[in-house]
Amino acid sequence: MQVQETNIQGALLLTPQVFGDNRGFFLESWNKQALQEVNLELDFVQDNHAHSSKGVLRGLHYQLIKPQGRLVRVVSGRVLDVIVDLRQSSNTFGQYYAVELSSENHRQLWAPPGVAHGYLVLSESVDFLYKTTEYYAPSDEHTIIWNDSILNIDWRLNGFQPVLSDKDKQGVAFVDAMYYK
Repeated sequence: MQVQETNIQGALLLTPQVFGDNRGFFLESWNKQALQEVNLELDFVQDNHAHSSKGVLRGLHYQLIKPQGRLVRVVSGRVLDVIVDLRQSSNTFGQYYAVELSSENHRQLWAPPGVAHGYLVLSESVDFLYKTTEYYAPSDEHTIIWNDSILNIDWRLNGFQPVLSDKDKQGVAFVDAMYYK
């Protein structure tokens, strides 16, 4: 597995080795020992699967009391995946990282606890999978508005208006968000 650091402290882009032939392909999407070798000791408690249509933007979500680390990947389609560092003690606080994840490139993003997460569906549809280090707690979920002027995330929309849930439309500005110490 190829491990690449991102501009966000502790966030990693993972590219598994893919073995393919005329029958298809095989890859290891999770190997605890391989990640321990790069000093990632992870204990996942929940797997999630989201299916979305083109233009859907989900996020930017985070949990404050029980922050979730997330290992995210796409098994069908493609997304622009975005994380924002909300850890005040981090030297990358307030910065974002964006990367295209797809069923073709097989890349995965490790988003450590303390970052907000979101994605925009670029293909006709997507099947998005992620493992979490904490259970989902609806009463602890928070949302930063996707188009915050301070974060100034380049969602690569080119004038297109994304499809948002009511919850995501109610996201708060970055300056009004609650942060981690």
